[in-house]
Amino acid sequence: MDLSTSPSLWAYGSVWVFFSLLVFFKFSHSDMILTPALLVYFFLLVIFEWFCHLYLPIILGIVLLSSACWYVLNIASPRRMLPVAGKTVFITGCDSGFGKAAAHKMDKMGFRVIASVLDLQSPGAKDLRKRCSDRLTIIQMDLTKPEDITRAHQIISENTDENGLWALVNNAGYCAHFGDAELSLMSTYRGCMEVNFFGTLEITKTLLPLIRSSKGRIVTVGSPAGEHSFPFLAAYGSSKAALSRVMDTFRHELMPWGVKVSMIQPGSYRTGAHDNKIHWENQHKKLLASLPNELLQEYGEEYISETQSLFLNYGNTASTDFSPVLDSITDAILSENPKVKYYAGKQLWLLYFIGIYLPHSISDNFFKGIFLKNKSMPRALKKQKNHE
Repeated sequence: MDLSTSPSLWAYGSVWVFFSLLVFFKFSHSDMILTPALLVYFFLLVIFEWFCHLYLPIILGIVLLSSACWYVLNIASPRRMLPVAGKTVFITGCDSGFGKAAAHKMDKMGFRVIASVLDLQSPGAKDLRKRCSDRLTIIQMDLTKPEDITRAHQIISENTDENGLWALVNNAGYCAHFGDAELSLMSTYRGCMEVNFFGTLEITKTLLPLIRSSKGRIVTVGSPAGEHSFPFLAAYGSSKAALSRVMDTFRHELMPWGVKVSMIQPGSYRTGAHDNKIHWENQHKKLLASLPNELLQEYGEEYISETQSLFLNYGNTASTDFSPVLDSITDAILSENPKVKYYAGKQLWLLYFIGIYLPHSISDNFFKGIFLKNKSMPRALKKQKNHE
């Protein structure tokens, strides 16, 4: 054997050994089943390895082959799913958006669905009653009101049999303002925390005895804004970051109980809150009326107004196809071994790769290109620039 080829053979051989161990691990944990598609992918991996070995530098070939093996492990093979029969799911925030769509899908699949809404007479609630079966139960609940959470617990207990509550889908969320962290009112920070963190935490703690008895699931809709420091989303992002941390703590602590905890990280989707123009207008007026005059003069009303308009216009380009999010929620509820995190959205992996692995000099410019598109600048900065 030519000694010059030995490093390459050892390197590729190590990838195959590691890949084989992971396949064995997944089979032994019932997370992978043998299918014709999996065999085809394995054959393609062999051909791809041969190509990399002959034509690519060792390091590049190893990276590409490892990536291809990882794809096969996570995508190509179907996951073992649990039966739907006899399972009850509670979903929060079903007036619109992901919650409403998830409630409809879960009902169609045969789950017994309990869906919470802020308003029992809202268009979303009426639409769910019209489209869903009699297995669906709609309840009114405001996550900021402990008495509503207590009443929800009572209703859920009465509507679940000895099997308990199989899954809690924490979907309800709140975003009051797009803008600079300095300009965001303390009431905005507290409002986001009350719903996105404290309210979600309280409903989770309240329902945990029912979920533990069923060895069920907790599925929480988070946000990339909770993992990356996106400009203009300080209040919302901070609340989602706190939520992500506490859910990950639950994940560790509930493992001995057989409860599995997952986070859904959606990409950019056009949910119901975006189209509520009256809400955003009222929030904008409230902000302008509440800011100290000195701070308002420093930034300028034109800059503040443009920032909100840019975000709302950005929302117009967001996806209206909720399928990736709904598929992730479904997998987290029914898979024998659900993922810890689901990244639901086109090219979301690119955002995470740039935000986590690339230097700040690159990631900062990337996020600026997405968010910092104001044509105007704060008045004080504009004056400084004119005097330079």
